[in-house]
Amino acid sequence: MNEQLRKSRAAGMIVSVLSYVAAIFVAFAAFRFLHPGNTLAAIAIADLAATVFIFFISVSVNNSSIYDPYWSVKPAVIAGYYFMATSSAITIREILVLSLVFLYAIRLTSNFYRDWPRLVKEDFRYVNFRRKFPKAYWLVSFLAVHLFPTVMVYLSCLPMFGIFNVTAAPLNLFDLIGAVVMLSAVAYSFIADEQLRNFKKDPSNHGKTIDSGLWAYSRHPNYLGEVSTWWGLYLFALASGTDWWWTGIGALAITLLFVFASIPLMEERMLATRSDYGAYRGKVSSSLLPKFRRS
Repeated sequence: MNEQLRKSRAAGMIVSVLSYVAAIFVAFAAFRFLHPGNTLAAIAIADLAATVFIFFISVSVNNSSIYDPYWSVKPAVIAGYYFMATSSAITIREILVLSLVFLYAIRLTSNFYRDWPRLVKEDFRYVNFRRKFPKAYWLVSFLAVHLFPTVMVYLSCLPMFGIFNVTAAPLNLFDLIGAVVMLSAVAYSFIADEQLRNFKKDPSNHGKTIDSGLWAYSRHPNYLGEVSTWWGLYLFALASGTDWWWTGIGALAITLLFVFASIPLMEERMLATRSDYGAYRGKVSSSLLPKFRRS
């Protein structure tokens, strides 16, 4: 791709948006022509087809960060499919879940594009992969950057299979708790990201670590919001029936991913690039759950 286009923010956004529109069509085409008769298997096939398509776009523009919005776009597409494909009468629970999933998707996707770094910039984790595996980078990128996150989010969306099932149960306490958790998680992430964005806008904070607002009680409040979203979705599955207990594997997988992979990687980077991060970790001891300190 022309270097001027790679440096253009508008061109990067156009490439990204059009790629995801095309990926959705690829997913539905795969779903239609390779439908195995099992809903979960069919969604997995469509999901894989879309992931492979986005991977080839990543290769063509030489930037694996093209995949990053997939994490937030995919749940909305799956929820939309379930909502349109349900053969029974639409329930309040289904409308509520669809609305909350779309709210999550809009919040996280818009947060990404508001800070769209252009096609010349790639996530630091992918840059590290390039350095460690120069000859096998694109194989590593497909497996670790594209396929693995796709599997994680696919598992996290499993509760929708129970929520949009034709034998949905009446509204109950689990629905109320699930709605509160999901709505609070989205709001919590939004506040954390806005606080961080405003902190970075101040030139005097360059090279410094934010230690105010939600970041004064947890080192990764935005990650807490992400993890909590999926547990909230799981509560809706339990509201649909205890038979769907097994769909919680997705929320558990996401939690383990953030606790044992995402947070340690980010902490390592912050320690290497922020001279004050060690002191910040000593002051804010909790990496995920809020911990209030004595004044």
